[in-house]
This record gives sequence, C-alpha cells and structure tokens, in this order.
Amino acid sequence: MEAKQVIAALGALAHETRLAVFRLLVERGPDGLPAGAISERLGLPPSSLTFHLQQLTHAGLITQRRMSRQLIYATDFAAMNAVMGYLTENCCGGADNTCCAPLVDRKAAAKARASESVAS
Repeated sequence: MEAKQVIAALGALAHETRLAVFRLLVERGPDGLPAGAISERLGLPPSSLTFHLQQLTHAGLITQRRMSRQLIYATDFAAMNAVMGYLTENCCGGADNTCCAPLVDRKAAAKARASESVAS
C-alpha cells in the first residue's frame, strides 16, 4: 500500500462519525449493512450519512453494492489489513516478533501458547 492511500484512509477515519460507521461495518463483517440500517443504528440523517459513506468509499475502506433498491455497505477487509500492515511493517526493527500482530492474532497466539504449556 502506498503512503498516499494510507493517508487517505487515516484522514477518512479521523472523524467521529466516519469512525463510528467504519466500526459498525467492521462489526457486521463482509455482509455489511444497508444505508438505512446504518442511519438508524447511529442516529444519522440520511444526507449526512451519504457524505460520510462517500468519504469512506473514496478512501477505499468500504465497498458499496446494490441489492434490489438498497445500497449495501461493507468493510473492505483487505484494505483495512493493508493499512494496518503499512503502519506496523517496520515495527520492532523488522524482528520476527508478535508484539506488532493485530490484536485478534495476539489473542489467538496467547491461546495457543497457553494450550501448549498445559499440554507440556
């Protein structure tokens, strides 16, 4: 991922409403949510939500697809992971260390270590 793309992504997330929308979509997973449901859940007027969804889409963080008459928005997990990878690629001087791994991976690694020590 290029620095310009990361800056666009971080800029889009640097707003309280867009961050809330993005986190809601991350929570929903790849199925996403219709714009109306996002508006209801976050208490946003549709016109305001449209602006924020456009910003997140333009930054490449979310996708939009049409299902009948609804627009469904979902997180682009590859883009999200690319931003995280860019931010952590030089962490710990490039040493093979799990301190930089995303939280989900760290939790899985901690569980694996715990089960290994119990088995020993």
